[in-house]
Amino acid sequence: MSGVELGLVIIGASIAMILARVPIAVAMFLGGAGGFAYIVGFGPLFNWMKGLAYARLASFDLIVVPLFLLMGQFATNGGLSHLLFRFVNAFLGHFRGGLALATVGACAGFGAICGSSIATAATMAQVAYPEMRRFGYSGRLSTGSIAAGGTLGILIPPSVPLVVFAILTGESIGKLFVAAVVPGIIAFLGYLLAVRYHVMRDPAAGPAGPKSTWNERLRATLAVLPVVVIFAVVVISIYGGWASPTEASAVGAVATFVLAAVHGMRARGFLVSLLGTAQATAMIFLILIGADMLNSALAFTNMTSGITQWILDSGFAPLAVVAVIVLIYIAMGCVMESMSMIVLTVPIFYPMIMQLDLWGMTPQDKSIWFGILALMVVEIGLITPPVGLNAFVVNRIAKDVKLSDTFKGIVPFLATDLVRVALLFFFPSLALILVNGF
Repeated sequence: MSGVELGLVIIGASIAMILARVPIAVAMFLGGAGGFAYIVGFGPLFNWMKGLAYARLASFDLIVVPLFLLMGQFATNGGLSHLLFRFVNAFLGHFRGGLALATVGACAGFGAICGSSIATAATMAQVAYPEMRRFGYSGRLSTGSIAAGGTLGILIPPSVPLVVFAILTGESIGKLFVAAVVPGIIAFLGYLLAVRYHVMRDPAAGPAGPKSTWNERLRATLAVLPVVVIFAVVVISIYGGWASPTEASAVGAVATFVLAAVHGMRARGFLVSLLGTAQATAMIFLILIGADMLNSALAFTNMTSGITQWILDSGFAPLAVVAVIVLIYIAMGCVMESMSMIVLTVPIFYPMIMQLDLWGMTPQDKSIWFGILALMVVEIGLITPPVGLNAFVVNRIAKDVKLSDTFKGIVPFLATDLVRVALLFFFPSLALILVNGF
């Protein structure tokens, strides 16, 4: 059996266990351990395992992950989502479909603090769904806009998956954050168009609400300004070199805690935030350990270098290779969670991408572009059936809406996602314009 074939068997075994509902971290660890033992024996495997967790987790860069997660937990339990929703609704709520527009806007703002798509969708479902149903919005538009809007949390910085991508590839966290801004804005505008399509097709799906006075708009703006300042300080300080990602995330977590406390978060909310952060951090770190074991086994097979060399020798157009990778991501997104996809695939696909000549980009531009492209495609998996984690999260709260209706409501949003991926695919400058300047 060749190295490539053995590598594919190891990956296939891991995916089979995932489909059999084995926890993803465990599936990757067992698949990697089995392949490792098959290649070099159990003695070297046990010797490698004793230092595996320390080698992966004893990294200063990883401190960023729990700090950004804690920042999101404070925002969730401190009611900051209500501030964002009221602000956007004050300016858009009187339009047809305005509450759905406000929901998408609030998701974008909350995602900028939270950094997690699932948390954004769950939080905004509790805030926005009752309001939309109170004003007679259809179940499809209500749950579809929340589930799709929640995906903005994975793209708009600070984003935990982007941090993980940076750690796996050695890329600059600050540059990835800045590169995600323009695609994030395009995603936001695309989702607004999807809402407008919904209400143009069925005006009764999103009736107009009452118009806010300018005094109400001013109060909503003043209330949300601290949230905007926190986001700006975190992202700008990282990219400007004034603070390391760890320092900026620590400042962001403390500032979000203070703001949450001012807006009513008490001891219980603080403890819930700590517990939620610990659970999410443990999940991510376990996935990283499992992926390290899997990648260690694949390193012995030389699968990545073998496939890369085969692609280079085959004469395939570089863009065709990237297109196949994108299709693989979309297919995997139907059955896997986003973080697991990133950790599992980046060590395999990233070296291939770096060997291709794509639009004449420099290695760093290519690295940043691929990171944003991969994240955007992974984001699509959060709302595609049969898994579509955001859809399931929203439907746990919106129990009066059928899951099938939620997925139907998501379709226009998915259409804009595909257009956005195509734009970034053919115009890499959309991700690089802020990184390299005008």
